Amino acid sequence: MPAVSTMILRSLRLIGEKTRSDILNSNEQTQCLSEINSLIDSWSNERLMIFTVSQTSFPLTSSQGSYTIGNGGDFNMTRPTKIIDPCFIRNPDLNDIPLKIIDVETYGKIFDKNLDSTYPIYLHYDYGYSNTSTGTVTFWPEPIAGLSTFINTLQPFINFSTLSHSISLPPGYQRAIEYNYAIEAAGGFTEVDPMVAIIARESKSVIKANNSPVPVDVPEEPMKKA
Repeated sequence: MPAVSTMILRSLRLIGEKTRSDILNSNEQTQCLSEINSLIDSWSNERLMIFTVSQTSFPLTSSQGSYTIGNGGDFNMTRPTKIIDPCFIRNPDLNDIPLKIIDVETYGKIFDKNLDSTYPIYLHYDYGYSNTSTGTVTFWPEPIAGLSTFINTLQPFINFSTLSHSISLPPGYQRAIEYNYAIEAAGGFTEVDPMVAIIARESKSVIKANNSPVPVDVPEEPMKKA
């Protein structure tokens, strides 16, 4: 993808704020970088704008149910926007035991939160957004032996650090960014051509259709030959 400054200038041309020979002045550079990052940040909450699911494995400790997750946490990775199915526990025989993701209300109804068992069956994720770096992943019951867990996460989009910053995104994202940022930059004060609004909407729709998961029924046990 081109540098963020190139995309910003194209967006501003779409609403008539800039011409092809224009550049961004110092005030515009600061303001536009903040605005386009705000747009990208909002897409981290739109499941179908996220183009990949990251699967990561971590070791579990016997009789320990809670782990911090995020940069520098027990699970050292970028703090996920969301943990999604399927997540599972892998035992020493390399068999996978599925985990059910539960919300805070369901987790709160568990009476003995320190119960030990062979395998956890529930996973609860506290995003921890009052903390700038980590959330908390809790497994219940707590395993009685060291195991491994595999979690699938949705990761937030990386913000542009500078105007010269360029990040790698799949086909179609550049157009979606440019046309949607054009509407964002107009801010209700500059009239937006209806075609720009249509392309902004359709460019996101195409991405979401492409990122939409296709459910497949998987047999619980391998099919046996007759």
